[in-house]
Amino acid sequence: MSVLTRSRTLGVLTGLAIAGASALVLAGCAGGGTGSASSAAPSGPAEEQTLKIGTVLPQTGSLAFLGPPEEAGVSLAVAEINDAAKGVTVDATFGDSGDADNKAFETTVPKLQSEGVSAMIGAAASGVTKLFLDSNVSAGIITFSPANTSPDFTTWDDNNLYWRTAPSDLLQGEVLANTIAEDGHENIGIIYQNDAYGTGLYGVVKDVFESTGGTVVAEASYNDGDSSFDAQVQTVLAANPDAVVLITFDQFATIAPLLVNGGIAAENFYLVDGNLKNWGPDVAVPLEGAKGTLPGPKLDDDFQKRVNDNWVSEGNPELEDYSYAGESYDAVVLLALASLAAGSTDAADIAAKLQEVSGGSGDGEKCKTFAECADIINGGGTADYDGYSGPITFDENGDPTEATIGIYQYGADNMYKRIN
Repeated sequence: MSVLTRSRTLGVLTGLAIAGASALVLAGCAGGGTGSASSAAPSGPAEEQTLKIGTVLPQTGSLAFLGPPEEAGVSLAVAEINDAAKGVTVDATFGDSGDADNKAFETTVPKLQSEGVSAMIGAAASGVTKLFLDSNVSAGIITFSPANTSPDFTTWDDNNLYWRTAPSDLLQGEVLANTIAEDGHENIGIIYQNDAYGTGLYGVVKDVFESTGGTVVAEASYNDGDSSFDAQVQTVLAANPDAVVLITFDQFATIAPLLVNGGIAAENFYLVDGNLKNWGPDVAVPLEGAKGTLPGPKLDDDFQKRVNDNWVSEGNPELEDYSYAGESYDAVVLLALASLAAGSTDAADIAAKLQEVSGGSGDGEKCKTFAECADIINGGGTADYDGYSGPITFDENGDPTEATIGIYQYGADNMYKRIN
């Protein structure tokens, strides 16, 4: 049964861009092997150990729409790991990260540190993670994000205690810029959030788009917490771009109508993972034709059903979105497998095994579920987990070296679908 504690009241153009070490170079990448290890029959699990983790995910703030799918992914992983009874039980405490404006993490992170967690899942926003990562490193706690994409984390001085299942924006930015160019656009405007996420992704999109022969004719930034975007929109409109890239969070709902009313057709909008959601009536203008990118392969229907059913069984409303659910699920599974492989719940010991259980080292045997991988480990072998976010295959920096970026497009109902 799940051990859960909640702190709240309850061709690129055609759809997929897949990159490994042989396709696009992510900072610090190294290709993963697919060899096999011991095939000995599984023995019984080692003495049961309890892994305490916490979440620092957005229940409030400008990325709150990502909170439910991310927490749901964590919750399902905890339930399935504990039901498997393979030698490790996960005890999860859920907390709010908020955003860089409301700073809910300033309450959540110290609370989790005092509770003695080995790892924290979060934050979703790169800029938020930057505000507490050093504190966790000093405390000897793993920070494992399912959604951080800033390239800055690749070279962060983290003592091997920072990991992520989302790929760096070096990949998402390249895919997005090439999609825009292949759609025939030559002059673009960019509106971006002035934080680690926004500036990093903006820089990659700009550099790659210009390398295709295109021109960035206007660029404008804003700060998280701003509520007026007239100046940024006017800067872009004055340059008369034929497409606009919007690197925002939920500020998109305010910015999009301003652009449309200023004469930019929504079909020429390009969104990113921070604002790609099923907006429906929450955006006051039709978004039909707009495109966006989101890391992660297409989730199969069975996984979505399991995530949603488990989430609803805990008293939550039906999920409307599954962004980063797979990455969140995989983060918990990888932590549990690393703990099992290490025979320890100490953060440093777990961190020393994370690359191995992801397939980034150790020439392990491929497996796709926690139970299957745990049997390999309990049988004396080395497991190589391939999850719902992809093969993962961590490099020495804690970055996944194999990733998929989906291309999505909005319909007349302001809901998005993956395009192939």
